[in-house]
Amino acid sequence: MVATLNVLLLSCSLLWALLMGNLVLAAPSLAPVSHILQGPKELHPRQSTCNTASNRQCWTTSPAFNINTDYEVSTPSTGVTRTYTFTLTESNNWIGGDGRPKVKAMLVNGQFPGPTITANWGDRITITVINNLATNGTSIHFHGLHQKNTNNQDGAGGVTECPIAPTKSKTYSFIATQYGTAWYHSHFSAQYGNGVLGPIAISGPASANYDIDLGPVMIGDWYLGAVNQIAARVNNPNNPYIPGFPGSPPNSDNLLFNGKNVNPAGSGGSRLVLTFTPGQKHLLRIINPSVQNSYTLSLVGHSFQIIATDMVPITPVTVTSLFVGIGQRYDVIVTANQAVGNYWLNATFSSGPCGICNAPRPAAIIRYSGAANSNPTSTGSVPPDSSCADSRAYSPIVTRSAPVASFTAAPANTLNTNIKVDNSIARVFWPVNNSPMKVNWNNPTLEYVKNGNVGSMPAAANVISVPTGNTWAFWLIQNNSSIPHPVHLHGHDILLLGASPALANPINPQNRLRVYNPSTDGPNLKGNNPTRRDTTMLPAWGWLAVAYRTNNPGAWLFHCHIAWHVSQGFSVQYLEQLSAIPTTMDLNTLTANCNNWDAYYPANAPFPQDDSGI
Repeated sequence: MVATLNVLLLSCSLLWALLMGNLVLAAPSLAPVSHILQGPKELHPRQSTCNTASNRQCWTTSPAFNINTDYEVSTPSTGVTRTYTFTLTESNNWIGGDGRPKVKAMLVNGQFPGPTITANWGDRITITVINNLATNGTSIHFHGLHQKNTNNQDGAGGVTECPIAPTKSKTYSFIATQYGTAWYHSHFSAQYGNGVLGPIAISGPASANYDIDLGPVMIGDWYLGAVNQIAARVNNPNNPYIPGFPGSPPNSDNLLFNGKNVNPAGSGGSRLVLTFTPGQKHLLRIINPSVQNSYTLSLVGHSFQIIATDMVPITPVTVTSLFVGIGQRYDVIVTANQAVGNYWLNATFSSGPCGICNAPRPAAIIRYSGAANSNPTSTGSVPPDSSCADSRAYSPIVTRSAPVASFTAAPANTLNTNIKVDNSIARVFWPVNNSPMKVNWNNPTLEYVKNGNVGSMPAAANVISVPTGNTWAFWLIQNNSSIPHPVHLHGHDILLLGASPALANPINPQNRLRVYNPSTDGPNLKGNNPTRRDTTMLPAWGWLAVAYRTNNPGAWLFHCHIAWHVSQGFSVQYLEQLSAIPTTMDLNTLTANCNNWDAYYPANAPFPQDDSGI
């Protein structure tokens, strides 16, 4: 109510300045802009014939931007800046949203999830991050945002910047060239599992009409232990949780919906309740910010109309359940066409090894306006088992086609991953092409570029060469393990050309490695407008073929988003359009932050770098 009142009290002149794009919005240090302007719906341009509930495909009429506009080519120029200050703090035995203490919580502005970043397509977003963590460095990555020509704002410690030292701050600033649903999180080891994360909602056109934008729904796992301690156990091959699988992670303690859920013991916490208006169409921005868990989402008695995969608008598809891998987002529309009442929004885990949770039936409640304040009575039916696989049947509105005829699965563009154990140091690794990544916090990749000595980068940086210029890069990823992996590419969307079928029970010893066969698999690759997104599933014991266009200068990570795996080195980086990087962005912005970090680490830090660092 306070946020709504603030909007109503804005003077006519202030509203006019906002609409004409001449106003810079600044938020108090602990209050994001979304607390002043109520969520992305309130940020829409006020045009009577455009972006209405009956015409979401249109965004602006003069100039014309709509669902068919290619945002990699054209972006509105709003002149508006959305300003945030995020202060990172830590707390011992913090009481989380399920009523139980977490050994170590690291929070954004004292809350979990952190504040929502809201903006319009074309706005500038500026975030000052103040690191008040006791001993940890940090960095903030804006997952899903391409950072077109602003790779130095990507927030990958050891790659695009030095970490932000304790007591220091860094300001990120970039244009929202895309629209849709994203999220931000720490990219410093497994730190985001302690709570350094939050949603991003950038308003723009939509491929189907809706009445109400209910905003982001973050559904992610929650560990009561400190993630650095859990990571140390996972890294130790002498502490297996699954017999025969060294370094297997523990079950997550819960699955939280926007930071809330009852705990499995039924002795505390509360459920997230979202309110539906009967007869209306509601936009839900689904985000999986998990450390370890993927799941299938379903809403009893209702279906989902999917309109975007990650931040790619698609031809609408209606489904009754939806697999959501770690790091993935879906924009879905749900019509409130059932009887007034309460309905379970259920998260169901696959039988495959893509996350196990101690919560037996994690769920939120969808409550129709006018319904009783009570739990739903119908549990609904169990959705089909996804086998930890996401669909490749989505058709992007703005098409891309890759020349698959030119794809050859040569060693130069094949990435092999496998689990390895080094008993001499009691350590589990996830190397890519036999090399686990380990970055140098004090000398990030962009600093090598700035100093013109990329050739001296160590092998552990896992730098992969890509074709120069604006062309297609093709990659075949071969998974030599029984675990499916959610792989995420920074700076781009990836075209999903093809993959081996998912296995229902990949841990079964009867399963065998499925290797890409150019004779039989090549003709089935889809190059004509395949599904496009920034995060997808690599099948267990299988392969994944992807392509992306090398049109964004920078150093871009491609990594598994299971936090333990990227911590253990499952990552490579693509150095793209090397000669264009220094002229496209100001690399001098690295200096102040790196000077602060160099003064802190390692001389004044009480801990060594004991993982990949990213």
